[in-house]
Amino acid sequence: MAVQRRSGGDGTPSPEHFLVVFPGYHRSWATWIAQCLEGHGHRATLQRWDPPREVPLEDSLADLLLSSGRILLVLNDWFFELGPRPAGEWNDVLRGFVAAHADRFAAVNLTNRPLLPATAVLEPASLWGLSAESAEERLLGRLGLERKRVPRATATRVRYPDTRSEIWGEVPRRNPRFTGRDDLLNGMHQRLADAERGAAACTLLGMSGIGKTQLAVEYAHRFSTDYDVVWWVNSDDRNVQRDRLGELAVELSLPIGGEPGERIRAVRDALRRGEPHTNWLVIFDGWDDTDGISTLLPQGPGHVLITSRNRGWMEHTDILEIPTFLRAESTGYLMRRATHITAAEADEVAAEFGDVPLPLVQAASWLGESGMEVPEYLRMVRERQLSTVDEPATGEGFPQSSMTSWSILLNRLRRSQPQAIDVLGLCTSFAPGRIPLGLIRAYPQADLPEDLRWMTTDLAAWTRALDTLVNYSVLTRDTRGPAGVEMGPHQESVHMHRLVHDIVSKLVSEQARTEHQRVVRTLLAEADPGNPMDSRNWPRYAELLPHLEPSGALTSTRPRVRETVLNCLRYCFRCGEYKSGLDLARRIRDAWTATSDPLEQSMLDLTTQESNILRASGSFRAAHELDRGILEKLQAAPVRNELAELTTKGTMSSSLWQLGRYQEAYRLQQEVLEGNTQLLGPDQTLSLIARHNLGVILRLLGRYAEAYELDLETQSRRESVLRARHVNTLNSGNAVTHDLRLLGRYRDALARQEPVLRLHVQVLGPQHPQTLEARAQLIMCRRREGGQGRDTGPAMVSLLEQLAQVHGRGHYRTLSLITNYGNYLREHGDLGLARELIDEAEAGYRALLGPAHPVTTGMLSNTGLVMQAAGERAEALAMFEAALAGLTATLTADHPWVLGCALNAASARNFNGRIADAAELSRDTLRRSRRMLGDEHPLTLSCQVALAADLRAAREQEEAGKLEEDGLLALTRTLGAQHPHTISARQRTRPYWDFESYLG
Repeated sequence: MAVQRRSGGDGTPSPEHFLVVFPGYHRSWATWIAQCLEGHGHRATLQRWDPPREVPLEDSLADLLLSSGRILLVLNDWFFELGPRPAGEWNDVLRGFVAAHADRFAAVNLTNRPLLPATAVLEPASLWGLSAESAEERLLGRLGLERKRVPRATATRVRYPDTRSEIWGEVPRRNPRFTGRDDLLNGMHQRLADAERGAAACTLLGMSGIGKTQLAVEYAHRFSTDYDVVWWVNSDDRNVQRDRLGELAVELSLPIGGEPGERIRAVRDALRRGEPHTNWLVIFDGWDDTDGISTLLPQGPGHVLITSRNRGWMEHTDILEIPTFLRAESTGYLMRRATHITAAEADEVAAEFGDVPLPLVQAASWLGESGMEVPEYLRMVRERQLSTVDEPATGEGFPQSSMTSWSILLNRLRRSQPQAIDVLGLCTSFAPGRIPLGLIRAYPQADLPEDLRWMTTDLAAWTRALDTLVNYSVLTRDTRGPAGVEMGPHQESVHMHRLVHDIVSKLVSEQARTEHQRVVRTLLAEADPGNPMDSRNWPRYAELLPHLEPSGALTSTRPRVRETVLNCLRYCFRCGEYKSGLDLARRIRDAWTATSDPLEQSMLDLTTQESNILRASGSFRAAHELDRGILEKLQAAPVRNELAELTTKGTMSSSLWQLGRYQEAYRLQQEVLEGNTQLLGPDQTLSLIARHNLGVILRLLGRYAEAYELDLETQSRRESVLRARHVNTLNSGNAVTHDLRLLGRYRDALARQEPVLRLHVQVLGPQHPQTLEARAQLIMCRRREGGQGRDTGPAMVSLLEQLAQVHGRGHYRTLSLITNYGNYLREHGDLGLARELIDEAEAGYRALLGPAHPVTTGMLSNTGLVMQAAGERAEALAMFEAALAGLTATLTADHPWVLGCALNAASARNFNGRIADAAELSRDTLRRSRRMLGDEHPLTLSCQVALAADLRAAREQEEAGKLEEDGLLALTRTLGAQHPHTISARQRTRPYWDFESYLG
């Protein structure tokens, strides 16, 4: 490619400026290239480049063009994997954007592997396998530069990257897939460069698997051109460490004897004096035992790197705590190795392993080699079918001695601090992550084996053991409670990473594991608050839940342990953790089925809770089948269990109403309420639940006044028996508001719901499903009340995002808000988005409930309203008529949903010129609405205004005028003169009814 170059006044080429763009992996090459360019009188600026995946590649390349000079890309195959980018993005940008600016871009190639085809536009000069002289000549030729040596002010020259240090001592090979860490490596280099002479020693500190050794290896290779000597010393074993350091004497040609101590003294003296080499780097890998520092640690003009788990190095060297990967580093690595996974899936895997490099390497290897989908892989990891410490299918440069290193550490602790081994072994019978280890001191009377009783009696030994494990980066401490309150040993928690947990678990004997699991099961049962209904206990249950399986609690037959397991399941239901609850219920059933009769009380309780969670998740048919199967067994049993039958019928009733079988549900729920009241009394929890559920069914049957009276009574009883802030009492508050709103008492409903929502947020938190339902209820109260400044659109958008996050878009509660938001948008003129949302909700309900369910049928009316607003009058009429016929068949002609559909159908008949039919339907609908809802209900008044419009169209002016006048007076009296319904009636805008999809 010919390049037009500027010239000075004497005809000689002017100096140029080059921006040398390189991945951090090739820092040494970029530095050498810059030196070459500057050596010939040009300016060079280095720019490390790793553009974020979420930024379009064209934008990132355009940013480079902001430089004043030409852009020189330092390429290899790795360069194009940065990000990583979607397939084809680099080729597209090279063919388009880069080709359009070809005069600004140039490249060199450092690999013999093939590059992307479109890289040809850059005409990269290959430096692969060349000598320094040949590489320099080819670089200058590619850039069209003449050889013109310029005297340099600095004498120091960068070594050619392919020329290894004079002494290169068994440094592990470079990991070709080393990811990120550029800032960390540059920071290490700067620390060592800035340190005082003789004190340039830095310890890389962190747990196993965090990548300390990999960082040290990459540092040695990346900055090798800075050093004449690079010497690697394996330090897991003291004798090996001494021998290896002593071997450097031979490489330095020092006069030595055969005694190791003599060799080490000679090496340290030579390094201290900087003779024969000033620029040296010695790396001690895995130096955990700080004894002997004074006789082994070199000093002098060179640099020392140490990798260690021992925090004791803080007293001797500069410390660099090695963090986990940045999330972008984790996801980028995973997506490069396992090309079939998405960014969201990579994020989930990274979060599962806490961004710790070693398990991510193994995850990437497994996913990449097997092609397994991420959900299945994570399931196997969580169920411990896969370990995070199994060796990868293909080596990635990680040391193969993880288990050996840990064995050395544990043997060292076994000799020096055996009680730390006891604590560590106990931790492996908890789940990885946060471990409430203080439980063992909180319950000193628990039945502990003799060799572990010291944990409850000897606080000093307990503290020493924990300090030792923290010091060796095995555990991290979490001793602070809420609001910075200092917690005592009995409240102490520690954090054990999954990787550490898996490694140590492999090194614990089966006998010790069995003993430790029994201890942990006992502690979990002791720590059970015994009341998962109380939201104040939820933090404790959240703490216990992860440890059920690793402790063996799920397979225990002890009644006390089983009750704790069930309470954790009840907690999952009550706090809204439905996915976790279903998974736990499945694992409990798998564990208990082999040893328990399905009619044992624990199995009956399991079925009840599983059914509750299935329904809350939207799996109504599965819940019904589960309940029906157990009810058949109960009814066939030789000895009747009346309470169990009533409980099962109660959960069956809930499934029936959600399946749209309202009359069956009503009859069954009445039986449950009567039976519980007789058997337990009216104020017992099960009786109050039955009373509340009967209110739900009455609401679904359209018997709003009866539902209101029953819900009001239930709320009063719950306030007396439970408390105002109890989760069930709060639920009754939602129910009463809902009844008031359906009765048309919008102001009363709004006034009630605002404090109800505040209590929900205080007690349950802003993201609890019941809180989100309370917020949805408040939004609908505001929308129906219609006051000034009640634009509910933004609130709906915000809540929809939260519901989708908590439940997913296809969940019935999310579909309900999608429906209401679609209706809102239709009212406000956004017919395009309204149609999308209504279609989405209708399809969602059809998939969830089937085409004949009343809610699915009712959605046709909302679809008709969108069509009618869009001018599709004939299509809208067909929808309204289908909804009216379908709901009349499944409900009754007097049901409010049917009346609403009739109101819409009459409107469509009028708009389609069928005036007589419209008037006939409107008159019948008004009569039924007055009987069902009363003369002044908003739906009744809408039917009255609609009939007046139909009569006016039929030229029956006198009756139309009287109906309209009476309707306007009633609307003004009940809703107010400025309510949207009243204003619309005054303006003679045809009233309509939008269907609120509601499953109870």
